[in-house]
Amino acid sequence: MSAVALPHERPAEFLGHPKGLYICFLTEMWERFSFYGMKALLLLYLVKYHLFTDDNGYNLVGAYGGLVYATPVIGGLLADRWLGMRKAVVFGGILLVLGHLGMAIEGHPASSVNGVVVRDAHALQVFYFSLALIILGVGFLKPNISTIVGKLYGDNDPRRESGFTLFYAGINLGGTFSGILCGWLGETYGWGWGFGAAGVGMLAGLANFLYGQKYLLGHAEPPDPERLRARVLGPLTREHLIYLASIAGLVVIWGLIQAHSLFLAIIPGWFEPSPVLLGMHLIGLCLLGGILWFMFTRCTKVEREQMFVVLAFIAFCLVFFTIYEQTYGSWVLFSDRVMNHRALGAEWSASELTSLGSFFILVLAPIFAWLWPRLERAGWNPSKPAKSGYGLILGGVAFLVLVWSARHPEANGLTNIWWFVFAYFVLEIGEMLLSPIGLSAVTELSVPRVTSLMMGGWFLGTSYSEVLAAALGKLSSIEIPEGETLNVADALAKYDSLFVFSAKIGIGAGLLVLLLTPLIKRWMHGVR
Repeated sequence: MSAVALPHERPAEFLGHPKGLYICFLTEMWERFSFYGMKALLLLYLVKYHLFTDDNGYNLVGAYGGLVYATPVIGGLLADRWLGMRKAVVFGGILLVLGHLGMAIEGHPASSVNGVVVRDAHALQVFYFSLALIILGVGFLKPNISTIVGKLYGDNDPRRESGFTLFYAGINLGGTFSGILCGWLGETYGWGWGFGAAGVGMLAGLANFLYGQKYLLGHAEPPDPERLRARVLGPLTREHLIYLASIAGLVVIWGLIQAHSLFLAIIPGWFEPSPVLLGMHLIGLCLLGGILWFMFTRCTKVEREQMFVVLAFIAFCLVFFTIYEQTYGSWVLFSDRVMNHRALGAEWSASELTSLGSFFILVLAPIFAWLWPRLERAGWNPSKPAKSGYGLILGGVAFLVLVWSARHPEANGLTNIWWFVFAYFVLEIGEMLLSPIGLSAVTELSVPRVTSLMMGGWFLGTSYSEVLAAALGKLSSIEIPEGETLNVADALAKYDSLFVFSAKIGIGAGLLVLLLTPLIKRWMHGVR
């Protein structure tokens, strides 16, 4: 184990930041490259190659998204208590490499025989197991790589915020190139090429992290190495048992993901039981119950009110990402089926266009980083809840842009790609107003001894938003009878209905948040 740098020692730096920051930057950049590259292709792969119905495609995407954001709660706790962040990231990285490379095994394409879909059962089992590997891998890697970045800086180090800004740029740099490269390979040369490229990217990220461990300055090591090495079951140490239990959990996830039936009764009469969703409910109730118990038994009045505000911000982000995550669901099929793809002298596939989100974040992030301090000095900087309200409203407006495009198709009956690009731009402005603000609120307003627990609540909220986004997407499901082609006008009408409903959710929720802003500000007790 490398020793933690002493106060009088100056750790290795590059461009004014610890070298460990760049190790984390590149690791997360490649991890996000592989994650979003695979996600850009996932729904299209299901409905085009394995001939899933739209409903089952949305179900599986929702199940995957729900689980992939629920497991970081467990991965973060295991790292904090026993493994340490370095070991958790390495273990998660190995799982991710195996999972993404496994996705490259396509098998035989599905076919329809007398109206019955015949699929390659073996290839599907490999596919489901690969998804389970990715879900568990993200659970170990994602919450811990960010924590390492924070530990590279002292408590009052003025470089901390700019360090996290660079780290966030790495996330979106990976996301920007992932859809373009993986999507192009997958839709041009074969799905396995796109998924395989995602696997190679994750392999590069893991190699980078293994090479750069010496620059982490010992901050990512286990909290109690002796306890981790202690034998607890015959020759097996506590560390061995954690890995074995994780593998057992992998088998459980493999079984659950095959149900691909995760959704809620958000429409009357619309409910199907799901063991995964019931498990999420159980975790959510236990987490909320524990938080409320802590708030009413261990907090002062001021702390309790601030904690209520944290729960409110988690709820704001849950609603926003319920509409946002349709960018990997209904937006993908909308752009694939009913949109003209030519722009800037090139044809852009639906999977490639998923990179627009990360691209606009890269463009907007420095603008907002410049804007907020200047508004603060001028006395015009909106409060955190007001920014969240505006972000939700803009999220809804982005869907109104798509409604306009659906109602004003071009001469060939398809929509204009530039309206789609503009919708992404508006949506990402909404994200910049809401997501970083919500994360900041969780860290600033949570009682320090339960900050990690509240971050777990944040991830669980994101998990629910994935499920709800898939449920909303099903409102636009289109089934094309065998031997027939898509009726574009009918499809546009379906997407129009979904996008109007989604716009109402975003705008309505945003207006409600603005109405509640005075109360929320009062309960923040001076925190800006």
